[in-house]
Amino acid sequence: MDRTVGASGRVCRRCLLEELGEGDYLESVRRYRARLPEKERTPDDVYDARLAACKECTELVNATCNLCGCYVEIRAARRSSACPAVPAHWSAVQ
Repeated sequence: MDRTVGASGRVCRRCLLEELGEGDYLESVRRYRARLPEKERTPDDVYDARLAACKECTELVNATCNLCGCYVEIRAARRSSACPAVPAHWSAVQ
């Protein structure tokens, strides 16, 4: 699938995988996060706050960060990850 077009066939700015109907990718992300050791996994409240910050960012297109090319749900899942924006959007939610 072209990374600029979601399952619906449209470009979705500020959308996460769940909102795009990307079930297989979303399940893969959920498994990835669940398998991370607890000391490496972002706590649920911080994870949700990171994703909320991403949804406000103009660089989020089809669940992908245009600055680094990653799926934001994967980047946000790891405690040690950081937002690639300057200034970083996650700095207030670390």
